Amino acid sequence: MAERLETTETSDNIILDVQGLKKYFPIQRGLFRKVVGYVKAVDNISFFVREGETLGLVGESGCGKTTASRSIIRLYEPTAGQIHFRTAQFSADGHEEIVNLRELDRDQMKLIRQEMAMIFQDPVGSLNPRMSVFDIVSEPLVIHGRGGGPETEETVTRLLERVGLRPEHMRRYPHEFSGGQRQRIGIARALALNPRLIFCDEPVSALDVSIQAQTLNLLQDLQADFNLAYVFVAHDLSVVQHISDRVAVMYVGKIAEMAASDALYNNPLHPYTEALMSAVPKPDPLYESERIVMPGDVADPSNPPPGCYFHPRCNYAIDICSQEEPEWRELKPDHFVFCHRAHELQLRGV
Repeated sequence: MAERLETTETSDNIILDVQGLKKYFPIQRGLFRKVVGYVKAVDNISFFVREGETLGLVGESGCGKTTASRSIIRLYEPTAGQIHFRTAQFSADGHEEIVNLRELDRDQMKLIRQEMAMIFQDPVGSLNPRMSVFDIVSEPLVIHGRGGGPETEETVTRLLERVGLRPEHMRRYPHEFSGGQRQRIGIARALALNPRLIFCDEPVSALDVSIQAQTLNLLQDLQADFNLAYVFVAHDLSVVQHISDRVAVMYVGKIAEMAASDALYNNPLHPYTEALMSAVPKPDPLYESERIVMPGDVADPSNPPPGCYFHPRCNYAIDICSQEEPEWRELKPDHFVFCHRAHELQLRGV
């Protein structure tokens, strides 16, 4: 059994607390693969997730959303930062403690992963085509020594029924199912160990719109039934607004703004958030919105600009924006922003 780790103080209902997370990928060149620089995929971000809530991570492709999720669960090894998770895995009496995931060895992380799971973007590539549905869903149970015997088949049957699939199809293979059904298989696999926190990596982006709605409703029903916490990664702002309690907007490896969903969409404080909101489609075909066109291109994470990373594309930038990095500050209760001028700007939401 792993030894008890040093704990940290945090709010009772916070299950995940990330502070200063960084993930840099080395750039290697030449015959001897000399490191000549780093891609700052995730660059000093902080956020928290409460029990039973959904935190949406939203931003343009390549902004670091998926890398952040995979670094937290340590599919990627973080470069720096603290990742505190509330768990009972190291306690003989079931008492919950806060542990720093970066300090855990491989065996300790295996224990923690019974309480954390991931639903992947591609429902085809994330399922082994040589494994039956039964083997796919029961694999986490086998890996953690909780499978075997008739109770495993009962567990798989219950999980498939819970996600809306027919248990008699558990001996079939992934290619025999539609995209939406394959994603439900992935959801059943994620639920196998009864986790408390699930990372949803764009779980509906590869699905048809009607199937997206069904999958989102399923995720919300499961959250209500099992008190699950989600980190929901997506680039579709409408989807994120529908499912998230709070939203964090990422830009070039940093979190530009984080707030409750309604507050962020109705009263954004960061110019990048305002520009994203202007691109959200409106249900009224007669509504003519003023889309904010951002000049230039997304900054290069291997060579980001000085000061605020967004300043070359910002319509509100002043001299200080290109000279000094802004502070991550809480301007309103539970509303955080990374901008020099957030306190004086009047921005419009959706």
